[in-house]
Amino acid sequence: MSEETDRLQKRIAEIDSHVAGLRFDSDQKEMQKMARDRRSLTLMLNLLTRREGLECELANNEKLLGEGQDPEFAGVIKDDQIRIETELAAVQESIEEERLPRDPDDDKNIIVEIRAGVGGDEAALFAADLFRMYSYFAAQHGLKTEVISSHPTEIGGFKEVIFSVLGTGSYRLLKYESGVHRVQRVPETEASGRIHTSTATIAVLPEAEDVDVHIDEADIKLELFHASGHGGQNVQKVETAVRMTHIPTGITASCQDERSQLKNKEKALKVLRSRVYELMKEKAASEMTTERRAQIGSAMRNMRIRTYNFPQGRLTDHRIGFSLYNLPAIMEGGLGPVVDALQRASRERALQVPIGTESEDD
Repeated sequence: MSEETDRLQKRIAEIDSHVAGLRFDSDQKEMQKMARDRRSLTLMLNLLTRREGLECELANNEKLLGEGQDPEFAGVIKDDQIRIETELAAVQESIEEERLPRDPDDDKNIIVEIRAGVGGDEAALFAADLFRMYSYFAAQHGLKTEVISSHPTEIGGFKEVIFSVLGTGSYRLLKYESGVHRVQRVPETEASGRIHTSTATIAVLPEAEDVDVHIDEADIKLELFHASGHGGQNVQKVETAVRMTHIPTGITASCQDERSQLKNKEKALKVLRSRVYELMKEKAASEMTTERRAQIGSAMRNMRIRTYNFPQGRLTDHRIGFSLYNLPAIMEGGLGPVVDALQRASRERALQVPIGTESEDD
């Protein structure tokens, strides 16, 4: 057993001992953190143990070959060596990936903001299609979606829709979706069959808790107003809609979807806190850019990241030059291959850049 595997086993035992002393009713967050740490340590321990086993097998085979076996048996041993070396290379790659710095937000819930861009009604319909795609994709991964705020159009689109995705790993799955999404298709109302190009902008924010960013009540300007329906007509006589402004940063958030003013306040505060947290992260990243430069391209919201070409049935992610020709399935939630490709490209880039150095091609 190596010194590293021994250290990991001791740390896992320490976590188990610590968790045994926690209270289930009052230490939920600590228990969840310990569970995440234990999963990560156990995965690394299993990989290291497997590597040691493969190296031992390889050494035994080399010893047998050195003893001068008959040609037929020697051929069997050499074939086995090829298998071992192939698996050993894969295990070593996994170990290197596990040693990369982890995004501390990966396991968090997220807030997704989708806004119609260029293209009028068609852009609003595209925004609704994206909302539907992400909702289906989330459900396939056992995640829950919850609408926070929405501004629907009369033809079934969204000028804007803001929603939560709840469940461990939400940010890890969708953090690369921020940016401008472009659609090319023939609108149903287009008699001449001409292809239109429209856009929607997406922002994916890790849901910030009070421990991540504390907002004092004195720093919040609260405004109450009537929730309104299509055409601006009041649908409630009571001022249940809420708009919050974080005075130090000028960041705002509003919610009017709930009939309860209290629930609207809670949802608006959730969005406000996450937007302030994102601003804090961006400021920190401008001072320490190594982690950001290890990501794929940029998560800037004005960057065109993807095209959905309906006539060709093609999705292309421009950041990694990746295309798929099964667009209908993707729009039904089959986003998995795209997410996998983005995560794989991120890992490959991170492995190419030594920790503590910066790339010059950002």
